[in-house]
Amino acid sequence: MLKSVVKGILGSRHIREAKKLQPLVDEINEVFEEYQSLSEEQLKAKTEEFRARIADATAEIKAEIEELREEKRHSEDPLKRQELQEALADLDERMVAKTRDALEEILPEAFAAVKETCRRLLGTEVTVTGQKQLWDMVPYDVQLIGAIALHRGKVAEMATGEGKTLVATMPLYLNALVGEGSHLVTVNTYLAQRDAEWMGYIYTYLGLTVDCIDKYEPHSPERTAGYGSDITYGTNNEFGFDYLRDNMVHTLEQRVQRRYWYAIIDEVDSILIDEARTPLIISGPVGRDTATPFKKYNSLVGNLYKKQTRLVSEHIAAAEKELEAGNEFEAGEKLLAAKRGGPRNKRLLKIFAEDPGLQKLVLKVEADYMREKRLFEIDELLFFAMDEKGHAVHLSDAGLDELSPGDPEAFVVPDPSEAMGKIQEDESLSVDAKREMTARVEAEYANKSEKIHIIHQLLKAYTLFQKDEKYIIGGGGEIVIVDEFTGRQMSGRRWSDGLHQAVEAKEGVEIKGETQTLATITIQNYFRMYDKLAGMTGTAETEETEFHQIYKLDVFVIPTNRPIIRDDRDDLIFRTKREKYQALMDEIERLHLMELPVLVGTTNVEISETLSRMLKRRGVTHNVLNAKQHKKESEIVAEAGQAGAVTIATNMAGRGTDI
Repeated sequence: MLKSVVKGILGSRHIREAKKLQPLVDEINEVFEEYQSLSEEQLKAKTEEFRARIADATAEIKAEIEELREEKRHSEDPLKRQELQEALADLDERMVAKTRDALEEILPEAFAAVKETCRRLLGTEVTVTGQKQLWDMVPYDVQLIGAIALHRGKVAEMATGEGKTLVATMPLYLNALVGEGSHLVTVNTYLAQRDAEWMGYIYTYLGLTVDCIDKYEPHSPERTAGYGSDITYGTNNEFGFDYLRDNMVHTLEQRVQRRYWYAIIDEVDSILIDEARTPLIISGPVGRDTATPFKKYNSLVGNLYKKQTRLVSEHIAAAEKELEAGNEFEAGEKLLAAKRGGPRNKRLLKIFAEDPGLQKLVLKVEADYMREKRLFEIDELLFFAMDEKGHAVHLSDAGLDELSPGDPEAFVVPDPSEAMGKIQEDESLSVDAKREMTARVEAEYANKSEKIHIIHQLLKAYTLFQKDEKYIIGGGGEIVIVDEFTGRQMSGRRWSDGLHQAVEAKEGVEIKGETQTLATITIQNYFRMYDKLAGMTGTAETEETEFHQIYKLDVFVIPTNRPIIRDDRDDLIFRTKREKYQALMDEIERLHLMELPVLVGTTNVEISETLSRMLKRRGVTHNVLNAKQHKKESEIVAEAGQAGAVTIATNMAGRGTDI
């Protein structure tokens, strides 16, 4: 109570921080008024003037750095070289601090130059991703506040539709004046290319170069030139993969990236929090035939999966009977068996969705069995058990018997150390005989281990990896992974450890060679390398603690230019999917008849296509935006806000999409 009263009197922390920046905003606007009288040449000349002022401010330290580098280059004493390296590191820190001071001094003029450029572009026809539109943007005061926050290395939380794309241009321009490059990181290729084209009109007017790395092939001269531009747009994955590739080159000249000076991350919560621990992995071929064994065992595992599906259905039916009879614990045992046998079984997921209490019952039964170390008893009711979280597979005796009737040892891996020990202890054997027998034991162990690994990967492919959810089949018959965070195709990416080949075998497409990891880094560790990092999103305040603890980034909530009039309503909850979808169809039809645009968000390709079929049956014209229609994205998005338009989209349209 007291807290809300104090907040009401003094205003929130974020409002107070925004008010503190008002004098600087006023100064920017004063310079902006002055710049309106400048000729085009005079305004464009400001860029070189700003660069010269930064160079003058840092000239002394630059000379010292060059002197020490030269000394280090000619020194052959390791201790002296180490000493010089430490001195260079100290000077570099001083250089960064001096540069930041110079940028802070230039800030009002640089931001005013960008604002004046926007004013001069008003009414100009611009082409963005093939769509023509009129330039109608000049930064508001709240956008100037957002730009200051981004320049100072903060996470700016800005409400949807408040113009984050335009806000980023000012700090990107200012920090690019240093000559080390400014990076704008987005969640997908469409946004990277769109924003580079759209905002590129400002940068080129002011004499800066801008490019988007996603347009070019890795390690191509064009991509190197993209990094050499003053301002570079691209996706988080491409920036990260280029870093890994640069670590695998043989000469410094082959590297495409330069210093990690300044980056703004768009949708920062998605990249730095949701995907923080996602590893970026570069793989290479393993150099042996790995496709044939997957073909060999695919039909065997496919048949086993079909039998398991029938068995899981029987367990679910038995559980329903036990529930009717009032035998809760017995029903929980049957449902636990079904969950371990088919964690993605649609009937099971429907039961859990309709009665969340049953999920709690299963967790309770599972905890009891684990405590008593009796979980294997449940697993023996199945052909195989699947731990969905850990992706671990356990074949039961019944499963082994199905895979190799009459030979229970076919898929049991022997303990090589025991067999080798006996060989070494046998004094009747010669050295050559021991070597030969040891090699035979090792080969048998490797052969059986690989066989079991392939069986396990195929079981995962059948049980956990659903088509149109985890992947789609591309136009060329290849398996294309769908990014679980963005809903977009990840062309050229493959799952490792034979999992991708298992999915290829399951779908009956060409099985390509297995790959092994050559280099890896997490998104979190990559972005920690930047001298200065900032971020933008519509939702940052909820992750404020994580941003501060992990990245030392403070969140700055930017006030809206106008009061929000959006009507946020409570969720509607239905007993069944059928009821939910019928209600959704009725609502879409109602709004469509009123000629209001409708956007329906879905979690995966399969659901988006189900809704599309339902709308077709009702005769409602609509567009579908998912991983399969990614090439039509700009046209679909351009139409989505028109009167009466209905658009069904996966989370592809969830971030940064202007409708």
